[in-house]
Amino acid sequence: MRSTNDEGEWMITFLEGTLIEKHPASVVIMVGGMGYSVAIPLSSYERLPDINSPCRILTHYHVREDAHTLFGFMTDTERGMFEMLLTVSGIGPRIALSVLSGLSAREIRGAVVDGDVKRLSSISGVGKKMAERIVVDLRHKLSEGDALEAGSSASGKMEGDTRLRDAVLALISLGYKQIDAQKMIRGISDKSGKDDGVEEIVRKALTK
Repeated sequence: MRSTNDEGEWMITFLEGTLIEKHPASVVIMVGGMGYSVAIPLSSYERLPDINSPCRILTHYHVREDAHTLFGFMTDTERGMFEMLLTVSGIGPRIALSVLSGLSAREIRGAVVDGDVKRLSSISGVGKKMAERIVVDLRHKLSEGDALEAGSSASGKMEGDTRLRDAVLALISLGYKQIDAQKMIRGISDKSGKDDGVEEIVRKALTK
């Protein structure tokens, strides 16, 4: 349940016990006779088991001078995005939790890749300037795999069409950056016919 960080400080990395209470923004988990209150995003709430069931939740232990708070997540992806959001200037744990409650981690990555400030700023507590900082600060922190997945999921058509994914990979092989290739393909995805092969899709993207 506990490990040390690079400075040798004790950190609570997960809790495993019985789910005593669950609410859209928090849970109580009993571990070894102790009840731990954990703040969670809405996305994690939807994955929780029934009350009095065994529950394992990943945690981020946030320490301030006036408070020690546990934030919990049902998946590594959610916790990873939460911790990435904390690196953005002006974003604390409560706002990061609101972002994850408004959009899934996958949708956040898609918005960052697309530079979709409007979508991010629609989240409660996130204004236009903060949304712009999220895009600028996180875009270079996404791995190539993250960016490719986000680009595919940002468009329902791309997610279900392997030709479009292959076309992105083809553009990357031609020397285009990952994000630029995704934008090019999304820009012509509605214009590509069902019978278009990967080569034709790439040609249309290059001649747009």
